[in-house]
Amino acid sequence: MLAIARFLRNPISGVIVAVGALLGRFGLADRERTERTAELAWPRIVTGIARMSKNAVDVAMVGIAIGPLAIAGVGFAGPFWGLAFSFGGGVAAGTIALVSQRYGADRLDAIGGAIRPSVLLAVVLTLPLTALYWLFPVELLSLLTDNPRTIELGSAYLQVVGLGVPFAALNLVGSRVYIGVDDSWTPMVVRSAGAITNVALNAVFIFGLDMGVVGAALGTVLSNVLVTTTFAIALVVRRIPGTRPFPTSVSPLGGYADRETIRDLVEIGLPVAGRNSVWTVAQFPMLAIVALYGEFVVAAYVIARRIWGLMNTPGWGFGLAASSLVGQQLGAEDEDRAAAYGKETTRLAVGTYLVGGILTAIFAEPIVRLFVDDPANTSIPIAVALVYAASLAIVPQAVKATIAGALDATGDTRWPFYSQALGMIGVAIPLVYLGAVTPLGMWGLYLSFVAESTIPAVINYYRFATGKWRAISREYRPDAPVGDD
Repeated sequence: MLAIARFLRNPISGVIVAVGALLGRFGLADRERTERTAELAWPRIVTGIARMSKNAVDVAMVGIAIGPLAIAGVGFAGPFWGLAFSFGGGVAAGTIALVSQRYGADRLDAIGGAIRPSVLLAVVLTLPLTALYWLFPVELLSLLTDNPRTIELGSAYLQVVGLGVPFAALNLVGSRVYIGVDDSWTPMVVRSAGAITNVALNAVFIFGLDMGVVGAALGTVLSNVLVTTTFAIALVVRRIPGTRPFPTSVSPLGGYADRETIRDLVEIGLPVAGRNSVWTVAQFPMLAIVALYGEFVVAAYVIARRIWGLMNTPGWGFGLAASSLVGQQLGAEDEDRAAAYGKETTRLAVGTYLVGGILTAIFAEPIVRLFVDDPANTSIPIAVALVYAASLAIVPQAVKATIAGALDATGDTRWPFYSQALGMIGVAIPLVYLGAVTPLGMWGLYLSFVAESTIPAVINYYRFATGKWRAISREYRPDAPVGDD
């Protein structure tokens, strides 16, 4: 009865705790660690659902308003926008590692000194992207497709959405700061509100003002500016309505260019940025090859990717929960407990992803039809088949994402980068190409989903199991004053 009551009160946390209880029967999970993981993970999962739902709604709105070519155009622009998350995610990985270890060591005075250099680094890395997208959108889209209408729609979207790139990166940093101090509630409130605002703005711009793909891009930019502003205010005043107080006030007037902190951020974050960029950069040749299958397959692939993104939202929670909890235990000099959190969080993730994958496969066709309003659209059966493949591949994705989060907290970030590169560039892309030029056909796309998650999952878990991260993590622990306020 208690489990049922918890599920009704908080379904996401209830599922995680239920999975943990089942694992506990076999000695694979500890109740206390499960409870703490669920508490930290579920708000981040909600944030992920809100943000990925926003991305899916973007595609659905332009698809309904304009058609499959608009879906393809936004899809081709997607990897360029994704570079904001590659660079911002790399900086944010360094941020959560430094903040969580300082928090675990009760070095609250040093937290601000880790945040300000993160802000500087995120802005410096992403401003050139904004300039590039504003000046050369047509040229960039022409690298991926030769369809004039798709280029027209995609470049119009990219030019405007590029203005939001620095803000998207800063939002990742702000989110990781809070998760590093054991607070995933505040990022959930702030970023979910931003996602809801984005959807509302898109509806007004796309349908009310008939702005098409430009309206979708403008809604994204404005909502990201709102989220960045909210995070900045919250860190200075320590609390905004509906959120928890931050453990210390972060002055915006302190030093930003602390060399030692920036060096640590780069050392930790560079492999993570590389890992994130592997997927983002791989989308360029991936989409160019998928275009060989035809525009309707591109539209179906973009739809399946948006659904994949929704299925992958638990990884946002489990990966960042692993980062925060492992980092805090390392800050407290308890390496064995850090290892236990890393492994048990991964088991919880696998069980949760399995539930999500099964449900998505069962309702694949109704979900796909939310993106198109024409029952005769030939993209529908193609997208449904791709969703089936994604539902299978999403289970190893749980291992890949969660263990990568645990390794990020330790500073051992190179192996997840290598594994991602091997899975995407070494196997997934060649499979898609073989499907386009040989009788393998659509099976190349199906198998690519499996390859991109399974190969990194095996490699990441092996690396964590070796325990070599223990020695690496000691190089980044707050055993001396660093970047004080």
